[in-house]
Amino acid sequence: MNITNKTVLITGGGSGIGFEIAKLLSAQGNKVILVGRTASKLQEAVKNIDNAVAIAADINSESDVKKLIAQVSAEYPELSVLINNAGRAFAYTHAENADAFSKATEEFATNYFSLIRLTEGFLPLLKAQDEAAIVNVTSIVGYLPSAATPSYSDSKAAARSYTLSLRHTLAQDTNIKVFELMPPLVNTEFSREIGGEEFGMSPVTVAEEFLEGVRTDDYEIKVGQTAGLRQLYLSDPQAAFNAINQVAH
Repeated sequence: MNITNKTVLITGGGSGIGFEIAKLLSAQGNKVILVGRTASKLQEAVKNIDNAVAIAADINSESDVKKLIAQVSAEYPELSVLINNAGRAFAYTHAENADAFSKATEEFATNYFSLIRLTEGFLPLLKAQDEAAIVNVTSIVGYLPSAATPSYSDSKAAARSYTLSLRHTLAQDTNIKVFELMPPLVNTEFSREIGGEEFGMSPVTVAEEFLEGVRTDDYEIKVGQTAGLRQLYLSDPQAAFNAINQVAH
């Protein structure tokens, strides 16, 4: 896919993976729209990226999403790439006092349900373009769950399933390509609670591999150790599960 001279919307674009992807896309001549809950963080990010704009919106709020879609449709009708990158994660283990229901509810709202609402809302714009793409950022734990982030893993597995179905459906009668970006643990503010600072890879590397994957139409972009663990999973699922949970602990 040609990833130049396009208008790209990135949720969670004010920091981490989203910010690094935005910087790379800007350098390729794209306009980037950064979306996030915190206006001050977005404005700071925009200062460091050419050809970027910020729109503050809570993607878990139905009213905020409606306003976002209306604003982008009016001001940026050429939107051709949607990157669903925003995420939420809790580090805990299942136990009687884990409050897993509340944590899972919050994670699924951001990591799964928001993808569906945003994607559906932006489909009319994306369908109107000669070439368009949707990128869903899932995770290695989407098929190899981590017992240290159990409901986060569940939400990413759901997002992966949604991505597969969406790709199949849109390929029938649209020009929209559907990519899945599957990073391992990444060193970002988002992942600090789950060990990202100590064990995570650089978000810059994730962004670089993302860009190469989109350019070459690699619809499942397996970053870093994700590819190796995926192969291990196919040959020995239990060994792969043991490996990722040994790393997580």
